[in-house]
Amino acid sequence: MKKIFLSILVFTLATIAFSVELANVASTKYVFLFIGDGMSIPQRMAADEFVRINTKQGLAINSMPYSAVTTTRAANSFITDSAASGTAIACGEKTNNGAIGLDAEGKRITSVAEVARDSGRKVGIITSVTLNHATPAAFYGHRRSRGSYYEIGLDLVASDFNFFGGSGIAEHDNKKAKKKAYKGDTYKHNESNDFKGDIYDLAVQKGYKIVKGLDALNSLKKGDDKIIACANSSSLDLEIDADPSKNNPTIADFLKKGIELLDNQKGFFIMVEGGMIDWSCHANDAASALHEVKNLDNAVKVALEFAKKHPTETLIVVTGDHETGGLTMGFAGTGYNSYIERLCLQKNSRGKLNSKLRKLGRGNKDVSFDDTKPILEETLGLKFVSEDKKAPMLLTKKEIEELEDAFKVWKKNTQKNETLVSTAIKIANNKAGLAWTSGAHTALPVLTTASGKNAEIFKGTIDNTDIAKILKRAVR
Repeated sequence: MKKIFLSILVFTLATIAFSVELANVASTKYVFLFIGDGMSIPQRMAADEFVRINTKQGLAINSMPYSAVTTTRAANSFITDSAASGTAIACGEKTNNGAIGLDAEGKRITSVAEVARDSGRKVGIITSVTLNHATPAAFYGHRRSRGSYYEIGLDLVASDFNFFGGSGIAEHDNKKAKKKAYKGDTYKHNESNDFKGDIYDLAVQKGYKIVKGLDALNSLKKGDDKIIACANSSSLDLEIDADPSKNNPTIADFLKKGIELLDNQKGFFIMVEGGMIDWSCHANDAASALHEVKNLDNAVKVALEFAKKHPTETLIVVTGDHETGGLTMGFAGTGYNSYIERLCLQKNSRGKLNSKLRKLGRGNKDVSFDDTKPILEETLGLKFVSEDKKAPMLLTKKEIEELEDAFKVWKKNTQKNETLVSTAIKIANNKAGLAWTSGAHTALPVLTTASGKNAEIFKGTIDNTDIAKILKRAVR
């Protein structure tokens, strides 16, 4: 009984202490929030080691002076999705998986970005994925289902935010927009699906300027307002697959221009999402995921450089919305050793590897296992034969047999079956000393780090809703 009382007392005192600190959060002119979708402690630590191999320095996001372990559960699930976690981080309240900008009862709630807008600040929303995807949508959208892309696009236009940067707007011209359910979504769908026009056209009517590609982005000048900046191609590539000829911006490019356009006397709030960390982790593709964390870190460095000029006026917060994939930094086959440097040999993502194998197998009934070897070696750095018997990626007899078995399954349907690519990626990850427990999200807490004005409140253990509570006071 005494232990229970002491536990309750400690919890109560901690809650009171946080409330006092929250009340003392000072208004901050410049506020940056970075969200690594699917990024938890394993992704940050593995990427830190990955970056050190070439730069001799770790990630900027891991060098910030304040940090807090952050819980992520949704209102209706121990394991959250990006809609519920994005809403918690943006609005400060729990909701059910699948919902955007609504509480667990379906009531509209206000985001930190909307608070910043209403207080006279300028607002920027940046992502490496589509602008109406779950995480960015949580800062301006209010929908029962994250799958209502067209309707969320309407919310984007109505937000009146000053700057959007991302791959584009999904289903922008969907004349048959349907009420899409999302797994775990408990709401009844009663949203209007009447087609009101192409989202881009509606945005222009509302005063937005649409620009596509890096050159068009860089051509914008101070004074340009209400911008929707998109990829020059249909989407942004994963960093590991980036093609300079496409002339696409990175999230760091979006942020540089966003800062230039948004800086003003009243300040700004900018949210930047590294959305493809999550996609890579769903694919259990460690190399691609670590490149994406590095990509987010490059954007954070842009904010840190800005903060050097405004050290007493800037707050920078970096967090994740949840962990994806159950990444483990260790593998039974490598013991206590780690070989993350071996992932540097991977030249393309799992998706690109899959495309190469599909091309090889298309219409080729006589495709052989030997035909796939050059592709696996070139893309993943695997070695089937080597004079150096200690070559780091030299396949063992058992691993080759595993690939051969996977090839037999893949050959039955080379255009849809991914057994070979998933097996090859798994072997490459294991040789680097990494493994995965899931292809979905997990309940692992994430790490939140912070620097600048008010950063000291980010310490101990907090909930993801606390991030919004703090930032709302900072931008009030």
